[in-house]
Amino acid sequence: MKTSSARLSGLGTTIFAEMSALALRTGSVNLGQGFPDTDGPGEVVEVAVDALRGGRNQYAPGTGVPELREAIAAHQKRFYGLDVDADSEVGVTTGATEAIASALLGLVDPGDEVIVLEPYYDSYVAVIQMAGAVRRPVTLRAPNFRLPIDELRAAVSPRTTAILLNSPHNPTGSVLRREELDAIAEVAIEHDLVVISDEVYEHLTFDGLPHIPITTLPGMAERTLTISSGGKSFSFTGWKIGWATGPAELVRAMIGAKQFLTYTSGSPLQPAIAHALGAGDAYFDDLRARLQSQRDLLCEGLAGLGFDVYVPEGTYFATTDITPLGFTDGVEFCRALPERAGVVAIPHQVFYDPSTSSGRRQNPGRPLVRWAFCKQPHVIEEALDRLKVLVTTGP
Repeated sequence: MKTSSARLSGLGTTIFAEMSALALRTGSVNLGQGFPDTDGPGEVVEVAVDALRGGRNQYAPGTGVPELREAIAAHQKRFYGLDVDADSEVGVTTGATEAIASALLGLVDPGDEVIVLEPYYDSYVAVIQMAGAVRRPVTLRAPNFRLPIDELRAAVSPRTTAILLNSPHNPTGSVLRREELDAIAEVAIEHDLVVISDEVYEHLTFDGLPHIPITTLPGMAERTLTISSGGKSFSFTGWKIGWATGPAELVRAMIGAKQFLTYTSGSPLQPAIAHALGAGDAYFDDLRARLQSQRDLLCEGLAGLGFDVYVPEGTYFATTDITPLGFTDGVEFCRALPERAGVVAIPHQVFYDPSTSSGRRQNPGRPLVRWAFCKQPHVIEEALDRLKVLVTTGP
């Protein structure tokens, strides 16, 4: 009896599931998976409660309820000056993960090559493989994790059809600068490529650094599908309300695949996220300030313990090099950490192309570990206190 398909070969269980299970089993502080330990605004929850009690519990339209599509279009206009048609250029999905999956399944054919920034969120690898496509990684390297523009250009071949972009970037926390986005745009236009842009951390950039959607650059609006969600911006990751905006034909292709995955979801939650998108500037300013403060608390604490810390420009995550403490392998380090210190983190190594850990070159993420700071300050402080054992006991 056949028990799995070839398209799942090598994918296994996600590192997030493995580490979260370890956290539960050992009672560890979970700085691994990127979800906040506090809920988002109470008034948004009340909108969802009203929708539940008001009978909005059946199928929503496949493209999303009208008020959410209109709120997404208004958001794009408010923050980026983009004119988006709510009826034809917006599609609502079951989280950004489904939007990415649907976009790749709807826009990429077997054998096509997709350029992707490495290290990459693990679902990228899975869906590119499921689509029968070939990934072409362009590696962001420590300590600055900047885009190597020459390597980007060299990655393009006659079979390249798409670039899967992510900024602010998970797991490195890098935010692409205008000159880097200009280079990506130049390549996309020259080779007539589609850009699928994952921007779920769009409101989580720090130190005054702006997020620039690549679709706002000249020549890019007609070839870019921009993806985001309510999970990261409003601390409702479990609601799984995501979306994509872009040219009608790209949105139509994404929805064409999405309709055979979930069709629709979260009917009473969609009007609540629509309400959240209309939040005043103070909400988004406070969110950034709070996360930046938590970033600084974690990064300063990890540096004080002896880690080399790469302070992120955005997202929920900070990266450290573990070698100053005598460790060399991030996977081994993270699997042992819950028992040794009662803390969970995520090894970078799993976010790189497995072929890079073969004889061709060592995996660049081997000594790197990702830590989440989307937790309350007292939780971060507890984790830092537990990690002191590493300094006293060593490898």
